[in-house]
Amino acid sequence: MFRSSWLLLAILAFPLCASSATTAPAPAITAQRAQFIKAYALAKKGDSGWKQAARGLTGYALYPYLPAAALEHDLSKVSLAQVQAYLARWPQLPPGQELQRNFLHELARRRDWKGFALLYHPGLGNALACNALTARLASGSALTFDRDLAPLWRKPSLPSDCDPVLDWAHNHGLLDRKRIWMRIDTAVDSGRGGTVAAMAKWLHGLDAIRAQHLALALREPALAVQDAMHWPDHPRNRAAAAIALRGLSRKDSASAEQAWTRLRHRLHFTRDQRDRIEHDLALFRATNFTTDAIAKLRALPDAAQSPATRGWRLRVALARRDWPAVLRAWNAMPKAQREDDEWRYFHARALAHLGQRSAAHDIYAALARETSYFGFLAADRLHQPYSICPVHPSDNPSAEKALLKRPGLDRAFELFAVDLPAPARREWSMALQGADARTLQLAGMLAWKRGWYHRAISEFSYGPGLHFYTQRFPLVPQDNVTAQSLDAHIDPAWAYAIIRAESAWQSDAHSGADAYGLMQLVPRTARRMARALNLPYQQPENLYNARLNVALGTHYLHRMATRYDGAPWLATAAYNAGPVQVDQWLDARGALPPDLFVATIPYHETREYVARVMTYSVVYDWRLHQRTLSLSKRMPRFGAAYAPPDSDTPRKPVRCAFPDTGATAPTSTP
Repeated sequence: MFRSSWLLLAILAFPLCASSATTAPAPAITAQRAQFIKAYALAKKGDSGWKQAARGLTGYALYPYLPAAALEHDLSKVSLAQVQAYLARWPQLPPGQELQRNFLHELARRRDWKGFALLYHPGLGNALACNALTARLASGSALTFDRDLAPLWRKPSLPSDCDPVLDWAHNHGLLDRKRIWMRIDTAVDSGRGGTVAAMAKWLHGLDAIRAQHLALALREPALAVQDAMHWPDHPRNRAAAAIALRGLSRKDSASAEQAWTRLRHRLHFTRDQRDRIEHDLALFRATNFTTDAIAKLRALPDAAQSPATRGWRLRVALARRDWPAVLRAWNAMPKAQREDDEWRYFHARALAHLGQRSAAHDIYAALARETSYFGFLAADRLHQPYSICPVHPSDNPSAEKALLKRPGLDRAFELFAVDLPAPARREWSMALQGADARTLQLAGMLAWKRGWYHRAISEFSYGPGLHFYTQRFPLVPQDNVTAQSLDAHIDPAWAYAIIRAESAWQSDAHSGADAYGLMQLVPRTARRMARALNLPYQQPENLYNARLNVALGTHYLHRMATRYDGAPWLATAAYNAGPVQVDQWLDARGALPPDLFVATIPYHETREYVARVMTYSVVYDWRLHQRTLSLSKRMPRFGAAYAPPDSDTPRKPVRCAFPDTGATAPTSTP
């Protein structure tokens, strides 16, 4: 168990992220960075001592961030003149743009509309656009719909800053019935029930009731479906009932099916509404693997079919291991859909099971030339090496030196070096806005050389860059992934793959699900693991510390793997969807071979995630050992014991199936 004192000290001492430039920075810049970090910490706290700490730094690229940080801290006390002075000295810099936005919000809070009007310009977002209109109203000006409100009115939702403007417009007759319904329709198309409910209060009589039905359908579909039995037959009520039925089908397809049998004869739905409802009912019956799922999907008219319904017809057949039904589902797909790697692979699986081994072999052989999840599965079927065609980009020092002169790129790299990744990304995006593919690739190489792997991965995510495996799948020694994985008794290649899939080495990643850092840990899990490992953890932001994050994440992976007899593919599914959900799937379909089980995971995100992580594991194992453990070994059947590979584990060779094509090899690269 991970309790080594030296490693604990390393975690405590290690910064949130680190630069690993190929050459050490000059002593002068190292000293400037250290001085900046100290001054910036003081400025962020509002300590006026930052000025003394920053003596001699005025020529340093990041100096403008210091006065901006000090002003941001004291925003409630700052004057308009101070902000204008900053913007006059450093126009167009990201910290100034951030300061301007935040100070405009402060002026709106103060209701200093005169100052607001002096500082504001269009293009700063909906909230400030509405504040600007409020400023005009405060000055005695009137608004017109076409000039002032039309662009905002087309938005499906607006911030609360817009409420005074919309109230004024309503009170002054600018929002007639037609315009209100126009905005309701926009909000309905975007699924914004709150906007619909807000607009309903400005309608009257039956109009208001029908708008409320739409809002209810979007917010509480089960309740709306019940109420719809008493709604008069009207186009707006039909639309609301259709929305409610489709929403309910996602959560409770059986209840939605029962309600549909009653409502379909009561309300005169349009053909398109019927097709959409029946599409969703059949699709979500399939994701629940009901006994009538294939029949429901097969019975859908062509107008109600989609790639999802056709795909799920095949998935349900896979779950039943009904190979003739798999072939029928594949034949029912349009030609373009059949050519997807996944459906080609399962077409071959069906042919092989039905005795057409030569045809299956040809499909597997074509797939095995591709660097992808299904390419690797196909190669395993044929006992062939995997196809990976690495390309090593050539250095171009003079072009790199010229690129570094691009305004803002030097600041981006400096911000990364002093561990300010968020503003670093902003500077990067501004500096490279509109750049051509060659320039972006060159910038990606610069980022990789300096240890900014997230930016390199981003810039190599298309075209020839897809074959830059060294850059796209970095081995990051400073985060100690290999040592911490071995300490947690898991395969380092798997841990690397999880990091690559979760954050792509963005150490300050924070998701909408409140997951933090490289391995995207939620605070509850991190707290529990930190207690078990006796590691320091006080607040979620601690998870931006890369080594702490990896220590907690690798041990959590081990805990998940232990739950599933060591199987990394099932632990990967649990890491994404939660073990309770995976246990339910295993109870229903745990006897399936792993490739079929993954294909029948109901959640699209989890299905893709497992395939991606397993593929990345293969690539990282190859990066670590020049050979790789096969997918078939990484994906044992449920219930079979699995032990992580070590240096003595036999591994599969890798070849390039397109040795003469280099970066243009037509492979499907992960």
